[in-house]
Amino acid sequence: NPVMLYFRAFAPPITVPKIPEGDKVDFDDIQKKRQEKDLTELQSLIEAHFIQRKKDEEELIALVNRIEKRRAERAEQQRIRAEQEKERQVRVAVSNQSSHLFQDMTLYTTNK
Repeated sequence: NPVMLYFRAFAPPITVPKIPEGDKVDFDDIQKKRQEKDLTELQSLIEAHFIQRKKDEEELIALVNRIEKRRAERAEQQRIRAEQEKERQVRVAVSNQSSHLFQDMTLYTTNK
């Protein structure tokens, strides 16, 4: 297994801690300290998680607000463009009618 070979190649050799002879080892105390250390580490991980989650939530809310604002601006732009196009078509229609009326009047007056 290449991972195991890598680990073996670069991992420092494991040494068993030496217990001084004649001293009494309190395994319950060691276990208690280990649990306290693990609990402290877990609490800091949980706190970091919720801080990041709150930050992500704020960023998500800001993104949703920007999307909604952009959508509203885009709808307003489209409404204005549609209104301008409608006005342009009315002007073109009026211009065409005027042109036809002028032609009709010209024909009427020349045929008299």
